[in-house]
Amino acid sequence: MRQLEFLLESEPIRFVGNGLAATAIHFAVLSFLISIVQVGSAGLANLIASIFGITASFLGSRYFVFKNERSAIAVQATRFALLYGCIAVIHGSFLFFWSDIQGLDYRIGFLMATGIQVSMSYIGNKFLVFSK
Repeated sequence: MRQLEFLLESEPIRFVGNGLAATAIHFAVLSFLISIVQVGSAGLANLIASIFGITASFLGSRYFVFKNERSAIAVQATRFALLYGCIAVIHGSFLFFWSDIQGLDYRIGFLMATGIQVSMSYIGNKFLVFSK
């Protein structure tokens, strides 16, 4: 029981758990839209599903990871959207230069860009979006 308490006290571990939960929600909604609703476009289904995943990530970050409900939710949501927009551009640009310009394996580039994304997301959320 003490080990579980220790894990829940660790902000980085809560951040990883929140990210995994948001990713699972994104994937579950994507699968539902493609398999059950039969949305004909995987791109459209993914766009819709990403809204659910990003919303889950924001709410989890606000109430579970960084525990900052004192600031106005609209301000935090705007900062969160801007941060994730910038991160998406950086992620895409990295992959573009890695794979399209340099001709290197996109899978390795994706993993590297995702590592950068996770680091930027944690730092940005902690100090820009949910700072107390």
